[in-house]
Amino acid sequence: MPASVRMPAADRDAIVVSPVGMDGALVVGTDGLPWWNDTVFYEVFVRSFYDSDGDGVGDINGLIEKLDYLNDGDPRTADDLGVTGIWLMPIAQSPSYHGYDVVDHYQVDDEYGSNEDFLRLMDEAHARGIRVIVDWVLNHTSSQHSWFQEALDPNSERRDWYVWSDERPEGRGWHESASGYYYGYFWGGMPDLNYENPQVTAAMQDVVCFWLEDMGVDGFRLDAVKHLIEEGRILEHTPATRSWLKEFFAFYKAIDPGALTVGEVWGFTDDVAAYVGDKVDLAFEFYLATATLESAGGMHKGNVERAQRLVIDTYPPGQFATFQANHDQNRTRSQLISDEQAKLAATLQLTFPGVPFVYYGEEIGMQGTKPDENIRRPMQWRPDGGFTTGQPWRLYYSDYPARHVEGQSADPDSLLNHYRALIRLRNTHEALRVGDWLLVETGMNVVHASLRFSDQEVILVLLNLSGRAIGEYLLSLPSGPLHSGLQPVLLLGEGELYAPAVNHAGGFDDFRPLDTLPTYGSFIIQFVP
Repeated sequence: MPASVRMPAADRDAIVVSPVGMDGALVVGTDGLPWWNDTVFYEVFVRSFYDSDGDGVGDINGLIEKLDYLNDGDPRTADDLGVTGIWLMPIAQSPSYHGYDVVDHYQVDDEYGSNEDFLRLMDEAHARGIRVIVDWVLNHTSSQHSWFQEALDPNSERRDWYVWSDERPEGRGWHESASGYYYGYFWGGMPDLNYENPQVTAAMQDVVCFWLEDMGVDGFRLDAVKHLIEEGRILEHTPATRSWLKEFFAFYKAIDPGALTVGEVWGFTDDVAAYVGDKVDLAFEFYLATATLESAGGMHKGNVERAQRLVIDTYPPGQFATFQANHDQNRTRSQLISDEQAKLAATLQLTFPGVPFVYYGEEIGMQGTKPDENIRRPMQWRPDGGFTTGQPWRLYYSDYPARHVEGQSADPDSLLNHYRALIRLRNTHEALRVGDWLLVETGMNVVHASLRFSDQEVILVLLNLSGRAIGEYLLSLPSGPLHSGLQPVLLLGEGELYAPAVNHAGGFDDFRPLDTLPTYGSFIIQFVP
């Protein structure tokens, strides 16, 4: 047995450090970091979240009705999810179910409601301490947009708002029209805007002004930003794209220095990080997301630890967005074999630095695999589905009678209540939001451990990634922020704890905080004086 002291759990109390207050995400950021580092975001596809009028399509008024599920504004309650930010997938007028081909940037899609409904959503969200960012589709418009319809005329003043060629060029992305070939990277219904034309930039800046000033949003998720400006055969990450984003960054910060942009830059970590700081505030970390699910589902810590080290070494402190899966990927629970593994993935994400984003339904383990419509199905609220009183625009996943918010709310061991506990701990403890991170050696490929710490507190995160109980493990940290006299208290998990024998460098050697780690166990342990 390591040289540790066993501490009766009942004799210890957790210390609450720098919690997110009654106004949630509207407080000033902790430790001088931006407000978004105190925020857990929830990605909402309005069409699939909640239908208020029975037409089978989710709407803004339905989202307002469900805000208390996300955060009721009272940190003393425990039956809300506790998120303090929402990312809305596209809500502007569009002919498609997904909204990524916009026809009117100034109008909420009439299937979702009105601009007035959106303004009420902003008021209701802010009253609960929830900030709202919206998806801004800036690479392209719909081919039905009035700009493009005018551009079909070679003599139109808007002809050069898009990219044209009289002859079909080589390479992908070119589409034929009656007046020539136009470029649309994603498909013919989404013609790319020509940002080498300053009129296009000015028009899209007006759109940003409208949503920041008139609609009151707190920022934007920037869709497909690596594709903005092509240079010959180079279709992504071009110098022209980086230059445009840098100028745009200065533009929107002049309007609202506190506005957030999070970029979708699907790629390698080094490529993604190059956008952060003067082009976007945050960018989604795709490599880390993949590695998190690989380790949670593969019972081996190697993948996630390699990704974690790279992320910590590459980005400015905390300035990256973490997630597990999103609207373009097979759902998390469909990539894992059990809710227990999904709990591990949630613990890995929500105890790591950065800004977490949770895809709607992930907290109850909703399933779905491609095509896209099947990973964007209606939210499962009750045994009857509960999304609408009518016929849902897309059928629920087949397990909806057994997997829903109502049932998991009543089960203390459910995936939903695991998410609630993790988010509440992150909201309550500054070390989990903005603290430094150190990897702890465990001596076993199936045991992952890390230390999160700030000037005010130290927290150990410990996971058993395997489907068997683990007893013969030992934790080692050559140097760290600990000092003698600290006692452990469980913030998450169950069991009797041992206190570490702190070494001369503030770390520990051969430390075993619990005798046994149960299968797929997650533990969060605070060290208190």
